[in-house]
Amino acid sequence: MVMSPTRPSAGIAMDAWSASSTLRRETRFSITIATWRWSWSVDAEPLRPGEDEVTAALRLLERVLVTYPRAFDVVLGDALYATSPFFNYLTQHGKYTLAVLKDERRDLLEDARALIAQAAPVSERNGTCQRSCWDIEGFTSWPQVQAPVRVVRSLEIRTTRRQLTRQEEQAESDWMWVTTLPKAMASTGTVVQLGHSRWSIENHGFNELVNRWHADHVYKHQAAAMLVFCLIAMICLNVFLAFYGRNIKPAARRAASMLFVSGQIAAELRSGPRMGVGCDSS
Repeated sequence: MVMSPTRPSAGIAMDAWSASSTLRRETRFSITIATWRWSWSVDAEPLRPGEDEVTAALRLLERVLVTYPRAFDVVLGDALYATSPFFNYLTQHGKYTLAVLKDERRDLLEDARALIAQAAPVSERNGTCQRSCWDIEGFTSWPQVQAPVRVVRSLEIRTTRRQLTRQEEQAESDWMWVTTLPKAMASTGTVVQLGHSRWSIENHGFNELVNRWHADHVYKHQAAAMLVFCLIAMICLNVFLAFYGRNIKPAARRAASMLFVSGQIAAELRSGPRMGVGCDSS
């Protein structure tokens, strides 16, 4: 599938999340599909005692790859997922991987920095963001990974205007990703957009589930029950997103936020059933 910088290919972002419990073994692992506009919750997997997120992620991917084999092309993760077992597993199953690269001990990072220092960046402006990008592929400095990898760096300067003083301020951020996506499949802009879209799992996935749907509340301190409540919350959020994004017309969405619509639905549920014309009220 050819990817373009204006519409990234479908990817899933993976991260760990904990319910409000003091028991570490009751932490839940969840993923969401990071689509162009919405974030759909896909599945959850418990972290077993003593294991890390990546181990649970691989166990979860076994199910997801069978259930949704064509729903996504790329798996996104933070720096914890920049491991050879994770990259190799997805490569063997025909999927691409993109993760944050920031391990100072890694030879790959040192080689990438050395080559980037000798190369000229490609500059572009996207709204209030001025971006300078370096894109180098064919790295073999990560011998544990079964295929050459590509490193993309994005040095970004964002301009914001303070509401109180009306003064413009600039904030600089430096991003670096490692990916198995070749240049022939994804442009530099696409990789940068995919890398940033990983934040959708935090902003529109976990935060939405926790702040609006109270999914971090432990209703029953039992591992299976916590997982069931987590999955039910994910289903409820998916149904609501489908209703808001597919049933409500664009003009109505511009006038009514998701928070407003969810409040209207909640009010209808609390008000109880309405008596229609001709109904027996006795």
